[in-house]
Amino acid sequence: MPGTEKVDPTSVPRAFDEHARSYDKLVGSNPGYHEHLRLSARRMGLGRGAGLRLLDLGCGTGASTAALLDAAPGAQVTAVDASAEMLAQARRKNWPPGVRFVHSRLEDLDRVGVTGPFDGILAAYLVRNLRDRDAGLARMYDLLAPGAPLAVHEYSVRDSFRSRLKWNLVCGMVIIPLGTLRTGSSDLYRYLRRSVLAFDGVETFTGRMSTAGFEDIRVQTMDGWQTHVVHTFLGRRPGPPADDPLLDPEVAEIETPPEGVPAV
Repeated sequence: MPGTEKVDPTSVPRAFDEHARSYDKLVGSNPGYHEHLRLSARRMGLGRGAGLRLLDLGCGTGASTAALLDAAPGAQVTAVDASAEMLAQARRKNWPPGVRFVHSRLEDLDRVGVTGPFDGILAAYLVRNLRDRDAGLARMYDLLAPGAPLAVHEYSVRDSFRSRLKWNLVCGMVIIPLGTLRTGSSDLYRYLRRSVLAFDGVETFTGRMSTAGFEDIRVQTMDGWQTHVVHTFLGRRPGPPADDPLLDPEVAEIETPPEGVPAV
């Protein structure tokens, strides 16, 4: 039986340990949950899979891992989560070669041998639960290769009265009752409600991304009831990607015509 203590960011992994076995069934009843993760992964613009090293932060039971593989088949994915039981559920599924699951907090990745550079990072429903969001974004920046994208898939309702109202109604009428029915405890789902209401608005969070050094920052939302509730926050570490053809010495020597002048 899950515990009844009040969940906070420091106890989130333990709370997910207690709810891990019922988690897939619960999120499976959320319309669009898996498709929205796939959409955030596609929005990263990875383009190809083979040869890419991708990092899935807060992978849970593997839904975001599957989304990355859908967007970039054949990629090597390192999937990280701080909940051992959520990872246990993920590892029971059938994964292609090149996928590995690592038990760690973002802050401790060096200790478990997870190092960059990565060609892309997806962080789904993670940043809201970090004790220090700015430090977390800075760490993600350091883990990325030059030119590589970050996608933060996250709730954000603080800037919109309508979004907050919608979120409160869905939590009160669906998420908390259904979560309690399936698990016998409402602790994690009441925390979910509180944490989303307390999380950054879109403008504040994109400001954090900019301060961390990301460029090309864009925000896109989802469809259905999650419109302007769940968002993809996209950014990129400055610099050309490692496979940019202009980095090839032979290509770099080719003279480029002035802007607007067609090459002959």
